[in-house]
Amino acid sequence: MVGAGANCRVRHVPGFRAIEGVELVSVCNSTRESSERAAKEFNIPNVYDNWLDLVQADDTDAICIGTWPSLHAPITISALQYDKHVLTEARMSMNSAEARAMLQASQETPHLIAQVVPAPMTLPVDQTIIDMISKGDIGDVLAVDLKVNSKDFIDTKSPLHWRQNKDLSGFNILMMGIWYEILMRWIGSAKKVTAMTNTFVKKRQDETGKMRTIEIPDHVDVICEMNCGAQANLRFSAITGLAPTNEAWIFGTDGTLRVNLEKNQLFFGSRNDKELSSVKIDPLKQSDWRVEEEFVNAIRGLGKVKLSTFEDGVKYMEFTDAVTKSSQSGQAVSLPL
Repeated sequence: MVGAGANCRVRHVPGFRAIEGVELVSVCNSTRESSERAAKEFNIPNVYDNWLDLVQADDTDAICIGTWPSLHAPITISALQYDKHVLTEARMSMNSAEARAMLQASQETPHLIAQVVPAPMTLPVDQTIIDMISKGDIGDVLAVDLKVNSKDFIDTKSPLHWRQNKDLSGFNILMMGIWYEILMRWIGSAKKVTAMTNTFVKKRQDETGKMRTIEIPDHVDVICEMNCGAQANLRFSAITGLAPTNEAWIFGTDGTLRVNLEKNQLFFGSRNDKELSSVKIDPLKQSDWRVEEEFVNAIRGLGKVKLSTFEDGVKYMEFTDAVTKSSQSGQAVSLPL
């Protein structure tokens, strides 16, 4: 385990512990003290001061990366070079160049498993949405409207968060990459992106008390031309106080689907309907968190990685870069980069 943050503690450690024959053998966190705390808390025998020493050691078969995005690429590439399977936390990397380097490293070591932790929020409804689209309930998808807002008024007082620190997050913005990854599951990827962004809070105080200029936007509007032919209008914001429910609307030639993103509820209406009606979700189609299980099964040859592949990660990192390129240039950006 390189990095022992919240997701590792809440998800990965219990997930690996639940799998027979899996042993957590080493940990390296941001400091020796925090590494030792994690080792004691989770009964991990070996503590390393340096992540490279952990990766190079012969006491492990696979590396789980739970650091900030700034370290995902170097740790992943090193781990693959030292013949270790890799599960890395999302977002995949700082930018698309790093993501492509990670993908290339994985392609050069095809005997190793490389997986990115997937966006989990819509797992209970993903398959139902995919099936409704593929069966033709919606018809041809024409337009998508997706809004994800914090619902909070602008906050100028909070200290600098790592997600607001470009040195740690790169071009990642808010929850944008997560929701684009989910959108790709439903209707595929974009082929052209136009974006406007704004950074309303210009400076924040870091952990040392120094004021830091913020380069990562806190409000984003994106218009996408999707490869399926649809046009998508996406908004991500941290400044929209009292905004309505976070939701996605998928408009087709024959039907409209509304997705309540906060409660994972679906509502559908066809041409002959006057209003939307609730969609019953078949329990057999409801997925749940099984990241660690999927990773270990792939290593053992019992299955393949579906959520999420490095190819998926490259696509959403290219979209992320395209948003920044478009907002800076004022021009549409074509994908892939």
